[in-house]
Amino acid sequence: MATIGHFDIAGDNMAALIGFYGGLFGWEITPRGPGYAQVATPNLRGAIVETPEPSAALGIVVDDLDAALAQAGELGGMIVMSATDNGWVRKGQVRDPAGNMLTLIQK
Repeated sequence: MATIGHFDIAGDNMAALIGFYGGLFGWEITPRGPGYAQVATPNLRGAIVETPEPSAALGIVVDDLDAALAQAGELGGMIVMSATDNGWVRKGQVRDPAGNMLTLIQK
């Protein structure tokens, strides 16, 4: 069974997002390079990422990324990012039939 293992909150003003989420919820936020900051909450880790468009995406941990991406397409989803190794994890992104973004992360 797949589990939620990560989240991304994105927008075009990193400083404002870091101040908002750190101030409102007391989350520990650590910059990790241009356009990316790691977020630690009591129960889940995530990130604040700099992008032109605002969004929030769940990271779902799957056993087989390639199979999950294929199945997402078969079930009416749209692959936004094919399987990619970013040096930390292997991941891909899909939009569900309503357009919501999901990041699929292989263990």
